[in-house]
Amino acid sequence: MVLNYIWVAFFIVAFVVAMGKLLFLGDTEIFTELVNSTFSSSKNAFEISLGLTGLLSLWLGVMKIGERSGMINALSRWLSPVFCRLFPDIPKGHPAMGSIFMNLSANMLGLDNAATPLGLKAMKELQELNPKKDTATNPMIMFLVINTSGLILIPVSIMMYRAQMGAAQPTDIFIPTLLSTAVSTAVGILTVSISQRINLLCKPILLLGGGISVFFAALIWVFVRVGRDEMGTYSTLTANVILFCIILLFILWGLWKRINVYDAFIEGAKEGFSTAVRIIPYLVAFLVGIAVFRASGAMDLLVDDLIRPAVAALGVDTSFVGALPTALMKSLSGSAANGLMIDTMQQYGADSFVGRLSCVARGASDTTFYILAVYFGSVGITRTRNAVTCGLIADASGIVAAIVISYLFFF
Repeated sequence: MVLNYIWVAFFIVAFVVAMGKLLFLGDTEIFTELVNSTFSSSKNAFEISLGLTGLLSLWLGVMKIGERSGMINALSRWLSPVFCRLFPDIPKGHPAMGSIFMNLSANMLGLDNAATPLGLKAMKELQELNPKKDTATNPMIMFLVINTSGLILIPVSIMMYRAQMGAAQPTDIFIPTLLSTAVSTAVGILTVSISQRINLLCKPILLLGGGISVFFAALIWVFVRVGRDEMGTYSTLTANVILFCIILLFILWGLWKRINVYDAFIEGAKEGFSTAVRIIPYLVAFLVGIAVFRASGAMDLLVDDLIRPAVAALGVDTSFVGALPTALMKSLSGSAANGLMIDTMQQYGADSFVGRLSCVARGASDTTFYILAVYFGSVGITRTRNAVTCGLIADASGIVAAIVISYLFFF
């Protein structure tokens, strides 16, 4: 329902602004621009979706190797001491743990569409443990807040969109996104843990948290000691090395487990085409809506005439304002946020500061309202308790982190 209101609002606001330009400014070309924008944006949406097919096939194929080789299950077992602390109400060995890990793994690889079916399966299994079928349980809230906070290690989808928009180095947002989503996830977990009185001061979580903190501290230490030009080079190099090593690790693990990695890859890759086709209608819908919103001048009115002067009045640099629509929209709709991200890269350039920041902000956390609506709705939960509040706190921290870190890397 939220998506419906957002989409309709784009057209209504665009019409009102266009009529104002026609009646008060005598702009007789405004409606021609609106109609032309619908044609061009729908064509762009199809071309972008078509271009995603190969990359989606690649990563879904890699995921299938990890699934068939048992690598995903092995990682789940290794992390079970941590999961048992974060989800103390789930019985040990319950299938929900495996489903939660599979969902989070797909999210960590940035495979949004592949993660949803796994998340719905996890919610169904968590609902089996729920004594009050209309009320969210503690494990459900923790699971969904981790989802909404992003927890993305490899922003595959965002890098694919950047490649489609002609970015010179599509992977240059990898490290900033990784740092931003780490802040969002940490704040989300901490917020839920405080509300549920979960003790995070235990050996498994302290070891994992300490290891992650050392890794991020090392990254920040390295990158703050190099110049702006070298920072971009090292960030891209680090991202590409990590990405290739992950692919190689999945393949070698499959060989070690004596599975046919080629057949497994092909099986997973076949899903890439169907996934790319499924996202075409959503991308067309929101790119058309955003296109008429921008063509009417409503986007410029919002960003340049309202938000930018308000930020400038506070004495703050306004360079980040162009990325705020993407940052704010992602809490409501992933499709709309993707559309705004693409539109921002088209408007400012994929390699501009605003273009990069919009990508980092998009990857810093996920779509809180969409995830909560779909996942809770799939099992009939109507009383969500504090899930929305915790999710929005994580979102806000991710936006702030994305802006600060993008200034460090790109400005």
